[in-house]
Amino acid sequence: MENNYKKPSLGVAVLSVLFLFAVLVIQVIVVGSPDIHLTLVFSIAFTTILLLLTGTPWKAVEEGIMHGCKIATMPMMILMFIGMLIPTLIACGTIPALIYYGLKIISPSIFLLTAALICSIASICTGSSWTTGGTFGVAFMGISMGLGIPLPITAGAVVSGAVIGDKLSPLSDSTNLAAGVTETNLFTHIRSMLFTTIPAFIISLIVYTILGIKYSADSIDTTTVDQIMSGIAANFNISAGYVILALIPLAIIIFMAIKKIHALAAMVSASLVAMFIAMIAQGYSIVEMMSFMNYGFTIETGAVDVDSLLNRGGIQSMMWTLSLGYLGLSFGGILEISRIMERLIDSMSALTNKARNLIITHLISSIIVNFISASQYVAIIIPGRMYLPAYKKLGLRSDVASRTTEDAGTVTSPLVPWGLCGVFFAGALGVATLDYLPYAVLCYATPLVAAFYAIINKFIWLEEPKEEDKKVLEAK
Repeated sequence: MENNYKKPSLGVAVLSVLFLFAVLVIQVIVVGSPDIHLTLVFSIAFTTILLLLTGTPWKAVEEGIMHGCKIATMPMMILMFIGMLIPTLIACGTIPALIYYGLKIISPSIFLLTAALICSIASICTGSSWTTGGTFGVAFMGISMGLGIPLPITAGAVVSGAVIGDKLSPLSDSTNLAAGVTETNLFTHIRSMLFTTIPAFIISLIVYTILGIKYSADSIDTTTVDQIMSGIAANFNISAGYVILALIPLAIIIFMAIKKIHALAAMVSASLVAMFIAMIAQGYSIVEMMSFMNYGFTIETGAVDVDSLLNRGGIQSMMWTLSLGYLGLSFGGILEISRIMERLIDSMSALTNKARNLIITHLISSIIVNFISASQYVAIIIPGRMYLPAYKKLGLRSDVASRTTEDAGTVTSPLVPWGLCGVFFAGALGVATLDYLPYAVLCYATPLVAAFYAIINKFIWLEEPKEEDKKVLEAK
């Protein structure tokens, strides 16, 4: 897109960003509310007035909003269909079966390692670190008390495992948001993240193995786990034959991911297949399934832990994130089309003129935004859009930008004591954020691995030349 609008002054650019940070601090620290939608609205209004007063035409603002919304539309559609997919996977027995058999493989002798692994499996299946932390996490905290293992260590293992789903699962809203913000294919984004996330997770597992060696599991109390397993067994068919049938929707998602079919098609296809399986094998009616897909799955098993684990999903559950995504990307679009981002990046040319400097600057900026805004969504959206032109200018692939966005924006959110994730995990696990912070190894190992790659220039990929560019080079 050719942009002929005059760049605003550096003062206008800095004021626009400082106003956003200032109102975020007031919103989170003074007001104490994590709902930052109106904060973004105020920031959009302030920046718009500032631009109009300094000579930028209204057309640039309008184009910026449309540009941001255009970028947001496909990932936001995917988010809605993720909301539809999750309850169908629960109703047809996919998620219940994975949870049941995941709990069966718990090994008391390597409790911390197992806690991280089970939470990672659950979070990848559900795409939600909160659901995992509020169910499996609570169960593991109870087991930890019986074992005599310090609760902060267990909480750290739970958080490290749970955040994997927020980062790698195609069902995760943050994963889709990061891909959308950086204009990257969802599955290309996930493959790129494996290069930083897997080494960081291996480091985490090694740490938990070493920490867990000195603890004995002879006195383990598995009451909570048994309640979850019995609750699932009483309400879902978990026989081997039925489990194979229930895994078909996941197989469809994996197959379509391998074939690089668009994520939207994968979500819709898996949802429809899961819906028919649930109707045929579980006995739900089409009316019930439509209600589940819109408002979320509901069941009353008599076990609170099972109900809290399974009662979730639905298109309507995604509306909070959708509205935030549109507002955030509208603001980002204004900053981009009005050339505020360009002006800011120009002022930091010494920090963004090399791939190493750009990635490290992006990591640090995302962490700072995370602590200021108390929102991983803002930490994904604002730096992601701000630095994307710099990645393009250096010829770097967009999945390097999307990966870096999550390597700092997503994984550090549970470490912010006043942030939504930090507050949630502290409340659900009963351990203060600052207490479990040293043991949430994945949350700081991931950005360190990403920074290390940037320094040694590994897995920093360049865009392939376009066909017309190749012909020009060959002609020379």
